[in-house]
Amino acid sequence: MAKNDGKVIAQNKKANHDYFIEETFEAGLVLQGTEIKSIRAGRVNLKDSFATIRQGEAYINNMHISPYEQGNRFNHEPTRARKLLLHRKQIDKLIGESKQAGYSIVPLKVYIKNGFAKVLIGLGKGKKKYDKREDLKQKQAKRDMDRAIKDR
Repeated sequence: MAKNDGKVIAQNKKANHDYFIEETFEAGLVLQGTEIKSIRAGRVNLKDSFATIRQGEAYINNMHISPYEQGNRFNHEPTRARKLLLHRKQIDKLIGESKQAGYSIVPLKVYIKNGFAKVLIGLGKGKKKYDKREDLKQKQAKRDMDRAIKDR
């Protein structure tokens, strides 16, 4: 389990709704030029992003990093595939687990830790529709109990 010590820039709230997150890993990002400046400005969107493993290396796809406003013609492409920096054992574990039916590698949050951009990725098993409804019922019940206790 990876522990988050940095400043959270973006979160993928939909991931916990769509997946049972079984294990998390902290990964570094390989960035180009002005991407880190856009990340520090908070111009990152994890919606619809996913991670894949190609040729023994992990990549994050569809993560949108907006072009830097003060950038010039050498600005980056917003949704390009970015390499994730993981240990070999972590990549091997992700390969083995993600090949099972129903498992996906999902980015959960982007944050800055010790001056470096990090991504928290999770190994998630897809939820069925009834699982999602059950989670919403439990959240609503917890909210109602908390509200009742507060009103006393």
